[in-house]
Amino acid sequence: MPIRAANRAEAARLRAIFEAAGAQPVEAPILLPAETLLDLYGEDIRGRAYVTSDALRGEQMLRPDFTVPVVQMHMQHGAEPARYTYAGEVFRRQEDDPARANEYLQVGYEIFERSAPAAADAEVFALIGSVLDGLPVRAATGDIGLLTAAVAGLHTTDRRKAALMRHIWRPRRFRALIDRYSGRAPVPPTRAALLADLDPLAHAGPEIGLRSREEIGARLTALHEDAAAAPISAAELGLMDALLSVRETMTFALGHLRDIAVDMPAIAPAVARLEARAEALAARGVDVASLEFEASYGRTQMEYYDGFVFGFYAEGRPDLPPVATGGRYDALTRQLGAASGHPEREIPAVGGVVRPGLMLDLREGRAQGEAA
Repeated sequence: MPIRAANRAEAARLRAIFEAAGAQPVEAPILLPAETLLDLYGEDIRGRAYVTSDALRGEQMLRPDFTVPVVQMHMQHGAEPARYTYAGEVFRRQEDDPARANEYLQVGYEIFERSAPAAADAEVFALIGSVLDGLPVRAATGDIGLLTAAVAGLHTTDRRKAALMRHIWRPRRFRALIDRYSGRAPVPPTRAALLADLDPLAHAGPEIGLRSREEIGARLTALHEDAAAAPISAAELGLMDALLSVRETMTFALGHLRDIAVDMPAIAPAVARLEARAEALAARGVDVASLEFEASYGRTQMEYYDGFVFGFYAEGRPDLPPVATGGRYDALTRQLGAASGHPEREIPAVGGVVRPGLMLDLREGRAQGEAA
């Protein structure tokens, strides 16, 4: 059977499994309005989306994944609770590596469930793990909620915390901000010179660009306020470093995180959610004692994940992308619920996707570097 036909047959098989688990099959358009989606996707996807302009419909984009359009559909007429499955192509530019596939199949399983988030997390992970059974893959997990809780609990200004929240999914930028706010990194010379100037606008040239003089003045005020703010303490910085360095099996990670939470109580609710999830995973037969957990995992994936995140990777093939990924995206449903005019439908959600082409490659030993 030709590879493309085999991939489609495998996608149909996987979707049938998800339907048997209670999911309603849904479809999403291949061409989607770009304006809203570009704001919701992470920087990586925004930079790799195929976007075009339509004289009547405005900017349009080829579907880069299914989660956002499925959430939008649910907000319009979805039930509660709800389970969905889908299968189809997604499209992403690969200008940095032309050998990677820019079109490939995804099959997904999504749960919209308010009352039992830990059980829903475990259901998605265990179900996706079951369809990968027998393949040479390893699982990795994390929890973005731990880091967002830690940032929210820092004793620093709201403006600094907002900046850190924006850059959680950009680890280098996040680290640079932490180093600056703690005083561990010096103020850049250009900023130091700007702050030393008592009235930099007094000798500024003519106004060009989109920012008004008032906006520039407000930005200068913000920079002065930030410079006057006390640095993040060495104790908090040490706790943040300890949190970011947690990388153990889930059982040992929980013990380590409980110790950190003694001095960083802001993360205690997130640790409790992780503990409940571990219990739910164990109840579904997942060996949590050997399941990998990394506090920083998922920070370079979709920016709409804000809790549990996971991935399944081919053993011994670091050149390949994940065979399956997923996570919780409660904030996304709140945002799209408000935008849809149905804020009451901002139901928490978790889901995951599988790549049938990569599954077949691993099963048949023909993986040649297909990548996301």
